[in-house]
This record gives sequence, structure tokens and C-alpha cells, in this order.
Amino acid sequence: MDRRTLLLTGAGLAAPRIGLAQAQGPYPSRPVRLIVPWPPGQATDLMARVAAQQVAAQWGQTIVPDNKAGAGGMIGTDAVAKAAPDGYTILAASTGPITTAPLVQRTPYDPEKDFAPVAMIGISPYLLTVTNNFPAKDTAEFIRVVKANPGKFTYASSGTGAAAHLITLMFLSRTGLLDTVHIPFQGSGPALTSVVAGQVDFAIDTLAATGPLVKQGALRALGITLGAGSPLAPGIAPLGSVPEAAGFDVGAFGGYMMPAGTPPEIVAKLAEETGRAMATDEVRSRLAAIGFQPEPRGTAEFTAFLKTHREQFRQVIEANRIRVE
Repeated sequence: MDRRTLLLTGAGLAAPRIGLAQAQGPYPSRPVRLIVPWPPGQATDLMARVAAQQVAAQWGQTIVPDNKAGAGGMIGTDAVAKAAPDGYTILAASTGPITTAPLVQRTPYDPEKDFAPVAMIGISPYLLTVTNNFPAKDTAEFIRVVKANPGKFTYASSGTGAAAHLITLMFLSRTGLLDTVHIPFQGSGPALTSVVAGQVDFAIDTLAATGPLVKQGALRALGITLGAGSPLAPGIAPLGSVPEAAGFDVGAFGGYMMPAGTPPEIVAKLAEETGRAMATDEVRSRLAAIGFQPEPRGTAEFTAFLKTHREQFRQVIEANRIRVE
């Protein structure tokens, strides 16, 4: 599959269409644009395309991915905020531009007023990874070692205010390990490279980014951020399984949104079709292959999740006075 040029279409796969009371006729009656505010091949891009390909097949209508990358996802996200609310523009939504960016900097859109949540597709787990010579074999020992050596250990992130940085701060705050040194990088790649090289001691980053390095033996994984663990990372215990981090449960979401004001019947139709797509073994297995855990939620559940998710990040941002200019 050519990630850069793929047109997601259901041509030849007949599916019944449900007529909506729209002036343009049954929805969708023409190709739908899927705006991905990240470059081709990035995790949100892959997640959105995998689900959209199946939705397109069910609709019998083309979904055209349109990568509008830049400004940490804000350029493409803003384009959707300002698009016509007619159902023909979908946002590949994710934690960065929707949840964290508006909390740490000015954004040209209001995530709570300018978008209609449609459906959540899943969640990206994060792994606590360390260098191979780090003097701890599990999360409990990691906490003891770091706590006994204040100011000694460093951690890498994909940038100040990025989800990886904030999730790391959540864990360090919960466990009383804030006396560590943050080393920000421009992206997960260079951040994890520094840990592999032994220049930085540890990092908490996505399973998609850390998983291959753990499998290669370049890094060791001590724990995963999801409270129930993940079938995508068997044998890696939840960080929340240790008393100091009891209840710790966080990841980065991916899902679909539309411009605010989109007719509710159109939102409901896309939510229903996304749910149908997520029930297929093919979509779930393809998402798992990119390190993205399927966790479908309908519109109401997704809306409630977004509020809780925002509050999680708001608390750590305010407590640590994080601001990006």
C-alpha cells in the first residue's frame, strides 16, 4: 500500500446507503475528504487510513486522505475547524492538536467549540524504556533507584509540551521522581536514539516508536502506561501495578471529528460506519500491527472520554507550569 497516494475507495464493494434529509441527496453522494494533520506514515495518518479504507468500502464512496502537516498538527486541524459543516470533511483527530496543544499554547481553534466528536478508533500505549545498562529490572526497582539518586537521571522526550513529555511528567509526579532532568528533542526518533546510545537514561514514548527497539534488544521496557496493560505488549506490566503509581492509566487517542455544526444525522452515520469498521478483524489486526490498540467508542462515549482526557493533561500542565511560546 502506497501511503502517500492511496485513495480509499469502496468501489466494487456494494453496501446499502442510508438516505439523509440533505439537499445534496443521500450521504455521502460524492468523495469525502479526510484531513490528516500529520505527514504520511505518521501514526495518526496510518490509523486514520486503516479505518477509513473499511468505511469507504462500506459506503461505496471514496474517502480521499489529505495530509496537511505542520505546527504540531495545528494547521490541518484548523483547516477542518474552518471547513463547511456538510459532512464532506473529516479530521483525523489525536491527542496533540486536540488535547494538549490548546492547553500549552494559543491555537487558532477551540477544540471544544469548533469540532463535533464522531468516534474514537483507539489508543496509543506508551512504554517506559531504559538503556540496557540501567540499574533496574522493573518499575518498582526503577522508582527506588531514581528516588535514591536525586538529580542524577535524565529523560528524553519528543519535545516540551508534547504528549510524551506530559505523560512522562504524569508518571514522575505520581511517583515523586520530579528531581530528574528533561532533555527535549525534535521528535521521538532522535529522543529514543539518545536513549539507545546511552546519552539519556530513560524515556516514556509510544509503543509504535519504542516497540521495535525493545524487540531488537536496543532498549528495555519496564512498564506500559495503560492501566490494564495491552495485548500488543504481552508480558509488560502496567506502570499502575506498583503501589506508588496505583491507578495510573493514560495513552494518546486517535479518532474522527467533523466541523462543529455538521448535521447530527451525518455524525451518527459516520460514527455507525466507523463502529462497523472497527468490528472487523482486518481493521483491528492492521491497527495492532502499527502499535495502535483498537478501543472503539461511539459519539457519546468519545465525547465523555475527551473531557476526562483533557482534565488529565490540564492537571499536569498546570502543576508543572508548562507553556510553549
